[in-house]
Amino acid sequence: MKINNSNFKFVSLNKNKSNYANRGLGLESDINLSNEYYRINDIAYIYKKPTPIKLVNVDYKVGKIKEAYFETPSTTDYNGIYKGKYLDFEAKETNSKTSFSLSNIHSHQIKHLIDVKRHGAISFLIVRFNTLNETYLLSTDLLEQFIKNYERKSIPLSFFKEYGKIIKVKYSPRIDYLEVINNLYFGGN
Repeated sequence: MKINNSNFKFVSLNKNKSNYANRGLGLESDINLSNEYYRINDIAYIYKKPTPIKLVNVDYKVGKIKEAYFETPSTTDYNGIYKGKYLDFEAKETNSKTSFSLSNIHSHQIKHLIDVKRHGAISFLIVRFNTLNETYLLSTDLLEQFIKNYERKSIPLSFFKEYGKIIKVKYSPRIDYLEVINNLYFGGN
């Protein structure tokens, strides 16, 4: 059965919020390519989490979803396993040249990153500054410290430069965030 997804109608449960569904597709695509490289080379098994969607109206005769809505808030974008450790992270993009707005990441996502870290996971945030073509990994520890210690609505680029780790853009894997994880958590091995 072929589904024509150009006719999806998504009904938001919160009509006051902007739709950010298509933000981050460049970064997301790079991460997906990197994850595929990691799987093919038996390095790690990390996957994009599907967003839970409730189907409301489906025309099964033509295989067409007519109406659906986001059932529950999603947690983070990616999770998986690397060197016996659970990984969980969120990926975001910004067009700002000076900061990353904390409004781009939901409080329940931050709480999730902190919770899984508390239970032994390696959790982090990947942020791409599109106009600068720079991508950073910021550990959940540093994200949590920033939120607790600063009364700001955005994380300045200078914070990423000083405390975050830049992720190199390569041919394959496209963005090798596991190289950063290796250096931070496994002593570069």
